[in-house]
Amino acid sequence: MGYAFVYIIANVHHTTLYVGVTNDLRTRLWEHFTKQNPRSFSAKYNLSKLVYFKTFDSIDDAIDFEKYIKGKSRKWKEELITKMNPEWRDLSDWVGYKKDKIYK
Repeated sequence: MGYAFVYIIANVHHTTLYVGVTNDLRTRLWEHFTKQNPRSFSAKYNLSKLVYFKTFDSIDDAIDFEKYIKGKSRKWKEELITKMNPEWRDLSDWVGYKKDKIYK
C-alpha cells in the first residue's frame, strides 16, 4: 500500500492557486519550486508555497479528490485551505521539503 497526495500551492500573495496530485510530494514540490519546467503554470505564476495537502492510501482516490477540488469555486478552495491551514503558512517543512536544500 502506497501513499498519494492532493496538494494546493500558491504564490506569495495567494492570488493564484494550483491543485495537483502526486505519489511523491517532496519531489513534486522540488519540481514546482525550482521551476524544472520553466513553461509550467506553477513557474509562470511563481507558485512557491504549499498551503494544503491531504494524504490518500491510493492514487485513484487522490485523483478523484483532485478532480473534485478542481470542479469547485475559488471561494470553496480558500475555505478548504483555511480549515487545514488558517494562516496559510507554507507547509513544505511538514512534508520533508526544505527550501534551503537541493534535492536530486
